[in-house]
This record gives sequence, structure tokens and C-alpha cells, in this order.
Amino acid sequence: MKKALDIAGKVAATLVLVFSICIMIFTIVSVNTIGKDKGLFGFKPYIVLSDSMKDTFSVGDLTVSKTVDPQTLQPDDIITFKSIDPSNYGAVVTHKIRQITEYNGEPAFITYGTTTNSDDSYPVPYDNVIGKYVFRMPKMGYFFEFLRSPAGYVTLILLPFLILIIIQAIKFLKLVRQYKLEQQAELDIQKANIEAERQEAQKMKEELEQLRAQLKNLEGENSDSNIAVSGFNNSGGEA
Repeated sequence: MKKALDIAGKVAATLVLVFSICIMIFTIVSVNTIGKDKGLFGFKPYIVLSDSMKDTFSVGDLTVSKTVDPQTLQPDDIITFKSIDPSNYGAVVTHKIRQITEYNGEPAFITYGTTTNSDDSYPVPYDNVIGKYVFRMPKMGYFFEFLRSPAGYVTLILLPFLILIIIQAIKFLKLVRQYKLEQQAELDIQKANIEAERQEAQKMKEELEQLRAQLKNLEGENSDSNIAVSGFNNSGGEA
């Protein structure tokens, strides 16, 4: 039973550690990539803030676009771009291409949101294209927003690490207690051995004392016998 509990504790600690590390990596990635025109291996994530493409993705979804050569894009492709519309200049938008056109003598795209089917007010110059839409992660935008908040940090990173630290502290205290018990048991064994040796020495001493007493008594008896024999011989000579 104890062995099973130890194994379960180790597994739980490992899972907490892996979970905490994964969440920490997700946090680092989300803080440094989502909504900041940065990505990994050409893939760039964005949180959907409107329902202009509701048939493809909706508010709270996390969309991922991949960097591509704008010349390879065609009508009906969904692209992510930086808007040049003065009303939301620089905002990141993900809309569908309706057709290829020109803007200020440069190639550009006419885009639209499929929900309203209305063209965007300004075209998208090739230089403003961020990438081509690849896939979405439903409602994961809410998760990453929570992850980047103080509450999310405390709940998903700080608390798991605190739990892990507490588990390791308990294990350390158990090891210290076990070490002390083993040391005390070893001391008790040493004391018991010393006491046994002392008793053995005391027993040997007592046996030596008894042997000496027997030898002394034996010597005394021999001496008395010699005196008696000597006295008997003297008595016979006078007759």
C-alpha cells in the first residue's frame, strides 16, 4: 500500500510539473506572439475580435495564419493583413479575397467579410499581407487572454508550482525524518552492542573472580592437608 502511494505521489508530482511547464511555455508564446505580428516557423496566431467572418470563425476563436508570397494568393483565399483604412489604420484583419486589383499603381487585393458580404473600404496592398489563414482553434482566444491575465498566471502557473514545491517539501521532510529514524535506529543498535559487550565483559570478570576464588580455596585446602600430614609424621616419631 505504501509503495503504491509513493508511486502515485511521484506520478502526480510529474504531471503537475509537466502541466506547469507546458502552461509556462504557452504563456511565453502567447505573450510574445498573439496579436504582435510575430510567430513560430511562419505561423502567426491572432484572437478573433469580431464576427465579420462568422461562417469561418467567430469571436473568441484563435486563428492561425502562415506567411506566404502574396503573388501566390487567389480570390477566395482568406488572408490576414494590416488595414490601411483610416478608421482602423494598422489593425489586423482576417478577411476573404474577392479579387485582385491595384492601389496607387501597386498590386492589391479587394477583401470582404463573409458575414455581411460587403467589401472593405480600402484595398490591401501586397506589402500589408501578413499571411494566409490556415486554421482556427475554437474559443482558445479566451483561454489565452485569461492565460495572459494576472488571474490566469496565478491560477495556471503560480498555484501548480506552489503545489509542486509543497509536494517536494513534504517529500524532503519525510526523507529527513526517515534519515533521523535510521540514524536513531543505528545508534540504538550500537548502544545495544556496547551494552551486550559490557555485559559479556562483566560476565567474564565474574567468572574470573569465581575461578580465582576456587583456586584460592583449592590452595588453602592443599596447605591444610600438608600441615596435617606433617603433624601426623611428628607424632609417630616420639613413640
